[in-house]
Amino acid sequence: MGRAYSVRKESIEKSGKQKGKLYTNYAKEIYVVAKRGTPDLEANLELKRLVEKAKRLEVPNDIINRAIDKAKGNTGESLEEITYEGFGPGASTFIIKCLTDNVHRTVGMVRAAFNKVNKSLGVTNSVSYNYDYLGVLAFKHSSEEEILDHLISNNINLIDIENENNEIIIYFKPADMNKVKEVLEKLIPNIEYTFDEIGMFPKEEITLENEELEEFNKLYSLLEDIDDVNTIYHNVKLD
Repeated sequence: MGRAYSVRKESIEKSGKQKGKLYTNYAKEIYVVAKRGTPDLEANLELKRLVEKAKRLEVPNDIINRAIDKAKGNTGESLEEITYEGFGPGASTFIIKCLTDNVHRTVGMVRAAFNKVNKSLGVTNSVSYNYDYLGVLAFKHSSEEEILDHLISNNINLIDIENENNEIIIYFKPADMNKVKEVLEKLIPNIEYTFDEIGMFPKEEITLENEELEEFNKLYSLLEDIDDVNTIYHNVKLD
């Protein structure tokens, strides 16, 4: 499991270098979650979790507040969540999550990115069966046993738990995210999460070299540059 966490963490750190895109992605996602539920943080736990995560990644408050305020109004704007799956260089695979107001535009741009490295999109489930849909939290703590005992006593069924240099990493069903956080935050006041994600994690990671690695990086950058692309999952171990 730790390898899956590592792949996703390295991907976030890689994409996080583009702060402007990071801010735009969170503004869109906050808007969608607020619009889908309610723009009230206390009444919408998914929105509250997303805003907390955005703040940890230093997304400015004015961007967060504008997205929530926008969701309160009747702007006529509609963003759709679309996911694409594709095959990259070597044995690499991609799952690309998009937020878009024009599906035809988005799929055309995503397909063009794959075409530029002579690779292609796949059909639904052609890639995702090799990924697990998980909730993952990581935080600093010295005792894996204490965390495990506390979660079990609160009827939390973990998929896995690890300790890497006093960083506890726990894997669980996405539906349990809010419950897991409530339990942890009672046990560890002012807990600071070093990783907080619900998403697709590869069951196996691969290593690419030379030309295949260059093509993978090119494709990743092309996808990342598409405004409608919100999150990129892949199975490649990054340096």
